[in-house]
Amino acid sequence: MSKLLIKGAKVIDPGQKIEGALLDVLIENGKIAALKRDLPTGDAEVVDGRGCVAAPGLVDMHVHLRDPGFTEKEDILTGCEAAAAGGVTSLLCMPNTRPAIDSPETVRYVLEKSADAKARVYVAAAITRGLNGEALCGMEQLAEAGASAFSDDGRPVADSRLMAEAMQRAAALGRPVVSHCEDLFLSAGGLMNEGAVSRKLGVPGVPAAAENCATAREIALAESYGVPIHICHVSTAVSAAMIRDAQRRGVRVTGETAPHYFALTEEALLDRDADKRMSPPLRTEEDRLAICEALRDGTLAVIATDHAPHTPQEKADFEKAPNGSIGMETSLAAGITELVGPGILTLYQLLERMSTTPARLLGLPAGSLEPGAPADLVLFNHRESWTVDPKALHGKSENAVFKGRTLLGRVRLTVCRGAVVYRAL
Repeated sequence: MSKLLIKGAKVIDPGQKIEGALLDVLIENGKIAALKRDLPTGDAEVVDGRGCVAAPGLVDMHVHLRDPGFTEKEDILTGCEAAAAGGVTSLLCMPNTRPAIDSPETVRYVLEKSADAKARVYVAAAITRGLNGEALCGMEQLAEAGASAFSDDGRPVADSRLMAEAMQRAAALGRPVVSHCEDLFLSAGGLMNEGAVSRKLGVPGVPAAAENCATAREIALAESYGVPIHICHVSTAVSAAMIRDAQRRGVRVTGETAPHYFALTEEALLDRDADKRMSPPLRTEEDRLAICEALRDGTLAVIATDHAPHTPQEKADFEKAPNGSIGMETSLAAGITELVGPGILTLYQLLERMSTTPARLLGLPAGSLEPGAPADLVLFNHRESWTVDPKALHGKSENAVFKGRTLLGRVRLTVCRGAVVYRAL
């Protein structure tokens, strides 16, 4: 494998507590070989990193690859193309495929198909068979096949007894449970946040209570049984506050949010664009500000995308469209624009929440540029602006929530397993 030398980049590596040192990065044989000033060129391919930031590749712990079963929307290889273009080198794929990822055979299918993809793919296997919430999967067998986490994402596990057992079994296996928090009785029929905008548009809403009640249950289970839980896509002020309070009591609860929840509100749906419909829905400005504060104080320690591709035909009708938007190619820029720019987070803190911390929560060999570590790296210009054109993105679908927006921060080079998988120099 050829050598790659990135010269003169500003290195930000929360894994080593490096915050902005001007260094060279030498990559050799799939590993970080050296991280020093003024490394000799030798026989390496040289990349000029001046004016750019070199950081550990992003770790997106919430991605829908739609493979198997829905490959008209996305597949493992095209999803990893999108990941590479966004600086994502490791991702956790969700199990709501067809068939669901509820068997060792399907876990192995995903891992084998992704072996040579442009990002490392890790699998969140289903908690319940067929994601139907009625019977637990063979979690031990799924873990042995290579599952890195467990989730029924797309739906909650409504049966509290089943969820409690799943959390305990997963903890014994050393695998996290990542929970989609939604009370289906409260959210039934809703298309967007229940409030002034849904009433103005005349469409049924999803109350914040649908998320809040489910979040409260997961915290109660984690506290009662002394096991960890990770809360997916936190969107409400109340859920963020409950997670903060639980953490102060020592409950082993962590949470993530997505860029659309810290950047957008229900007002974005006034144009009836279904690309901005997702689950949970965009909330109020009060909620958005609370999510930003929870990111600032570390209550929410992870930013993930909930990348959810759908075809243009599916998204054409506002009221009939499925929920979800794509986001891996815009997540870093959205974070720089909406969090770093206003001073809510530093660039170091943003990268910590997008790389180092999710890698640690999932137990992945990622999130650091320490010599000897796997050579997964992103090089980006944090001062360069660009306008999001869905047709210029790299996955199969175009339902980009930030389409048409000008964002700050552009990926210039992505390295995964020591190989250049994306280049825009």
